[in-house]
Amino acid sequence: MAFPTLPPGALVPPGAPGIEPRWTSSDKSAVGTAVSVASRVWFTASHGILNEIYAPRLDMACVRDFGFIVTAGRYFSEEKRDADHQVHAVEDGVPAFRLVNTAHDGRYRISKTVLSDPEREVVLQDLRFEALAGKLSDYRLHALIAPHLVNGGADNTAWYGDFKGRPMLFAEGSGRALAIAASVPWLARSAGYAGFSDGWQALSRGEELKEEYHCAPSGNVALSGTLDMEATEGRAQIAIGFGTQPEEAAFRAILSLEQGVEPALKHFRNGWRDWQGGLLTLDEPHESGQLNRYRVSTGVLATHCDDASGAIIASLSIPWGFNKSDDDLGGYHLVWTRDLVETAGGLLAAGAGTDARAVLNYLSAIQEADGHWVQNAWLDGRPYWHGIQMDETAFPILLYDMLLRAGEIDASGAGRYLPMIEAAAAYIVRNGPATQQDRWEEDAGYSPFTLAVEIAGLLATADAVEAAGRLSAAQYLREVADGWSERIEEWTYASDTELSRRLGIDGYYVRIATATDGSSSLGRDFIPIRNRDDGAAVIEADLLLSPDALALVRFGLRSADDPRILGTVAAIDAELRRDLPAGSYWYRYNDDGYGERVDGAPFAGSGVGRLWPLLTGERAHYELAAGRPDEARRLLAALEASASDGGLLPEQIWDSEDVPERELFLGRPSGSAMPLVWAHAEHIKLLRSIRDGVIFDMPPQTVARYVAGQPPIAPFAWRLTDKRTVMVAGSSLRIELSETALVHWSTDAWANVTDSHTRDTGFGTHICDLPTKMLGPGIIVFTIFWTARQQWEGTDFHIDVIRDSHVPGETVESRRHRLETGPVGPGNGNA
Repeated sequence: MAFPTLPPGALVPPGAPGIEPRWTSSDKSAVGTAVSVASRVWFTASHGILNEIYAPRLDMACVRDFGFIVTAGRYFSEEKRDADHQVHAVEDGVPAFRLVNTAHDGRYRISKTVLSDPEREVVLQDLRFEALAGKLSDYRLHALIAPHLVNGGADNTAWYGDFKGRPMLFAEGSGRALAIAASVPWLARSAGYAGFSDGWQALSRGEELKEEYHCAPSGNVALSGTLDMEATEGRAQIAIGFGTQPEEAAFRAILSLEQGVEPALKHFRNGWRDWQGGLLTLDEPHESGQLNRYRVSTGVLATHCDDASGAIIASLSIPWGFNKSDDDLGGYHLVWTRDLVETAGGLLAAGAGTDARAVLNYLSAIQEADGHWVQNAWLDGRPYWHGIQMDETAFPILLYDMLLRAGEIDASGAGRYLPMIEAAAAYIVRNGPATQQDRWEEDAGYSPFTLAVEIAGLLATADAVEAAGRLSAAQYLREVADGWSERIEEWTYASDTELSRRLGIDGYYVRIATATDGSSSLGRDFIPIRNRDDGAAVIEADLLLSPDALALVRFGLRSADDPRILGTVAAIDAELRRDLPAGSYWYRYNDDGYGERVDGAPFAGSGVGRLWPLLTGERAHYELAAGRPDEARRLLAALEASASDGGLLPEQIWDSEDVPERELFLGRPSGSAMPLVWAHAEHIKLLRSIRDGVIFDMPPQTVARYVAGQPPIAPFAWRLTDKRTVMVAGSSLRIELSETALVHWSTDAWANVTDSHTRDTGFGTHICDLPTKMLGPGIIVFTIFWTARQQWEGTDFHIDVIRDSHVPGETVESRRHRLETGPVGPGNGNA
């Protein structure tokens, strides 16, 4: 059936292979699936029609869009372009939808109920066509479908034919197939190449579908069919089935049609009612007919979950997809560990502990051998991009800890996850605290957000290994965490800058600062901004701001009223806050370029960053931590006001004058991803936090250690990747290395020498604590002998021990010169 024999008179449509395939709008109005492992299909809707459909995996888009065209003689109208659209869920928390499209000219209305069959890979449409001007017989209704099997529009084959005597439409590509069956007869069917010989081309010219175009092999193809709506007074049911073979897809479609939409919808409703019924009642007051935004958010989270694996993708959308060729296979239908854990936190906040625990099980299965998680991945764990983001390795530890505290993991089951979180902590210890990429996946260095998550993750792991009886391992992890916490200001706090002077504040935490070897303070290094409309730019690190810094409060490392945090809030609001009629919103960072271009044209590698509702939710959490619940509620309202008419939260909203021709309106969703699942998770967590009066996902370990208490001063840690050169007298010096070694050291210019062996921490590091607490000012010189390799490092290292953070009268340059010209030791060739 894949390549049918052409009947007499059939023609291969012209225009092969068609125009360059592209995805469609990311401005979703609805997303849905059944609560059933048997139904491996997910659907989305936008502009009144179905667009991307995913099957049999959540990360595999199989259809670009499926809409209808209405003709009447020379009259031509396309519902997605020429009608006003309404979307309504069939009931609160049940993501099956009624789409109502009324022609701008008032001539017709198309109403359809859209859902997936809970028992098989089929999407159903219960369709009603109404002639609002003239008679039903005056009009013809045509279906237009763009297959993109699998995850792409190229190299698909489309044809029409019969299965067991049932006329149907078919497509096949990349080992997957779809079949479309209708409850009413097809008056005409056609297959063609998009942009040249598809049904849209003929119908728009006032012609009938070209049935002689029987099969369109290997290209960007489209299927068309004219439905006989008159015999059924404008009613029809349509089933889109999927399978590995065309026959399998056709068989499933026919089964669904014969079963009927009403029984499927009843089953669909019951599944979702049961799931929603098990959640906490965080519902906000709303009048009948108004959106229950909590249930929209919980439905969005569950719709993006693969029940078979526990994976959750970032969004059933491709940002600015209509502007992207489909060689961008991933879009946002991939797993980002950060988004995944944030979403699992939303599920846990809603009371869906079993679903949140399934995420942890999934993470355990896809963890890399060295302990980290990849930047993003397909559902089966195959990497898509290969960047390293340290927060994505720490987040799963925090999920484990949240589940443990929530009672979703009991003490007997905790041991199952201990190897996973130990491996993650070991990766953090070995490779942190600087990150190759921050949470926005753009720049390397010291990020307050990443630091906060890493430190919290290390402390949570310390609790876990301590519970397992490994006290020294727990102490080591806490010392690493304490040492990094002590240096957050050194790395990321800028003071006495042009901005701080203008605002009358001491300073602020920056978005990110470059990790420089041996750096003792935040320097005026430059951070590249590569996604700007005006080309690559740089900005001084001490002038680069982001709401990310508030993670220091969210994750419990600094109090909300810490003067440095207050100064940071003032700086963030001065540079990044925008008050719109619906409320306050924030930009990711100054000079961001991830968003539409100045004129509203789609982002295509560069643009101008827009406002993120997610950040309004994060700010609301800060306000709650600061003891201002009324402000948190105001910001909750602003977050909700950014949603689409169907309640879906976007990644970004438009921040400029309206551009109607591009569907861009002030304060409304832009062309970025919608829904952003992470934003819906933040919405749920905010509802829970406001109800409880405390931040739902704030780790207790950090709060107890750094806000409520004060830990001991951590050892002064020196690494080959962080060659610190100045240490305050009275500190304990720790040499931290990647393998076993002997530290050959002296405090009197090699007149007397001590050899100290490292010890294995069990976390991929080997440490040597030198007895330096009683040392006064002076210079410690040391070198390293790698015992496994039987090899000297070949360099002497010097640490200046001073009474205070500065030697009176000595400049940084003179200290560096003194250290660089110090006495010669065995590491310089005399061993």
